[in-house]
Amino acid sequence: MFKKLINSWQRKKLLDKKYEYLFDNPLKDEYVCLDCETTGLNPKKDEILSIGAVRIKQNKILMRKTLNIFVKPSKEITEESIKIHQIRPIDLQKAIEPKEAILNLLDFIGNRPIVGYYIKFDIAMISKYTKEYIGVSLPNHQIEVSSMYFKTRKRSSDYEFVDLKFDTIMKNLDIPELGKHDALNDALMTSMIFLKLRDLSPANSTFYTG
Repeated sequence: MFKKLINSWQRKKLLDKKYEYLFDNPLKDEYVCLDCETTGLNPKKDEILSIGAVRIKQNKILMRKTLNIFVKPSKEITEESIKIHQIRPIDLQKAIEPKEAILNLLDFIGNRPIVGYYIKFDIAMISKYTKEYIGVSLPNHQIEVSSMYFKTRKRSSDYEFVDLKFDTIMKNLDIPELGKHDALNDALMTSMIFLKLRDLSPANSTFYTG
């Protein structure tokens, strides 16, 4: 009920009615897994440099339905940030303007639930742009794979530590790494985590929203 009220309020704030589809009921058993590389970890001041996304339908990762785009930053990236995201100025030579990138992403996502690893951060970064371009935050359902993984771990008590690092989850689920960590590869690996966890515990196929 509360979610419906928020969606109704958000829908009224849309600057372009074309994007009302974002608030429709999601397609059955379809998802988009995404990952962003950014200049830093502060959504208020940092920027998106690349976005990788892949569609999932039922139990299949649709390798022909992927998105991999570089985004022009408003200023030159620093050496310190390059150490974090591994994106060099040469990688951004064919980058597109942020508005084009974000609107392409919205068309790719549609009303599908969004799957990710610490997805709240990615949604916060994307929403900074969508608020400017279409007037609203990204309204899609969110599914957090680290929460799904946590629920599959057997613990002797509620206080037992569970390692939720990405590489640890990959190793424990016996999922192969796809080479370097970039936005698209991370989205693909996260989609494999999601499908593996969904098989391990069907109850986890329900939405984990932030």
